[in-house]
Amino acid sequence: MKKLFSPIAFLLFAISAFAQPQRVAHLTIFSEDGDKFFLILNGERQNDVAQTNLRVEDLTQEYYNAKIIFEDKSLAEINRNNLMLTDANGMMQDVTYKIKRDKNVAGKMKFNFFSMAPVVQGYVPPRNVAVVHYGVPMAQPTTVIAPAGTVTQTTTTTTRGTGTGINMNVDGIGVNVQINDPFLNTNVTQTTTTTTRSNETVVVAPPPVQQVGCVNAIPMAGGDFSSALGTIRGQSFEETKLKTAKQIAGSNCLSTGQITQICQLFSFEESKLDFAKFAYNNCTDPRSYFKVNNVFSFSSSSDELNEFLQGH
Repeated sequence: MKKLFSPIAFLLFAISAFAQPQRVAHLTIFSEDGDKFFLILNGERQNDVAQTNLRVEDLTQEYYNAKIIFEDKSLAEINRNNLMLTDANGMMQDVTYKIKRDKNVAGKMKFNFFSMAPVVQGYVPPRNVAVVHYGVPMAQPTTVIAPAGTVTQTTTTTTRGTGTGINMNVDGIGVNVQINDPFLNTNVTQTTTTTTRSNETVVVAPPPVQQVGCVNAIPMAGGDFSSALGTIRGQSFEETKLKTAKQIAGSNCLSTGQITQICQLFSFEESKLDFAKFAYNNCTDPRSYFKVNNVFSFSSSSDELNEFLQGH
């Protein structure tokens, strides 16, 4: 019995190992100053079009050697060996790094760790992020060969005169009659054009990759969000506060907690409800949106928000 147990146990272990999903990490790099760049991981270029916010998914190694080349040749390249994509326990993570210019040295770039989060299945990146999958080349323009052939085109041209004249002499009396009839003196001309076309090369560009929504995205960073709260709080009028808050929510992904904090800055119930409806489309965790109801003073506002959410 003991001799049979070891092979069976080994077989079960092997089956379970193959049944487990492959561990992967994701890497996002963004330029704080908007400088476009190309990313090279382990000698392989990831993007053929320079980006300011690039996400590489399905990375299977814990460390990568990274090189960043900027579209602006005056900016120095960045080289980082052993770029880490795991936490302290060796678990693969969704890691974000930030690029920014060194204010003290012209042309020098800084590359710093920004944030780390567990890998989430079904993650939908923000709209402004270009996404590539490691090992899968980006879509390239397609070359199509149009076949040779002959095209014959016939053009018919009709020209009408403006009239005709008749001269007569009756018993020594001259008579001149002028008739203006547009259908007299009509000329019809047909022109046949034959065009011979050789093989033509047509390049069809791939459709752009569109990223929609903020669900499961990384919400606005803590420091940036604190600055946003200060900006909203500093407005003197409720209407201006609401416009500023909508401007921030419209261009950033926010968590339910962050949206709740912004709602608490408004003095009027109507403003809270208006912003809560507006910010929903850019919420990273919409399943928790019921927590926003805590900011309302009247149950009618909660009911109206719930009806709005059911419609979405």
